[in-house]
Amino acid sequence: MFELLQRGFQVERQKPLPLVYRGRTLDCGYRIDLLVENEVIVEVKAVERLEAVHGAQVLSYLRLSGCKVGLVINFNVKWLIRQGVKRVVNGFPE
Repeated sequence: MFELLQRGFQVERQKPLPLVYRGRTLDCGYRIDLLVENEVIVEVKAVERLEAVHGAQVLSYLRLSGCKVGLVINFNVKWLIRQGVKRVVNGFPE
């Protein structure tokens, strides 16, 4: 993240994401780990392996925020690029 900041990217950590249910708003229903340039959601994990629920979590964040692209990054892998990064999209064909 430090490099993103050095390059001038706007990065917000632990960004609250309100949840609206039946007309009622919960100000902090969820928290986005990292929001880059108000466009890309990054969810950081350190789990044995990424599961479908992790992708579903980011897809929910994308739908609620209106963003189109998200990344799930799992740091508990031997090869980060090959095994630890999953792209999630909202409204684009895979």
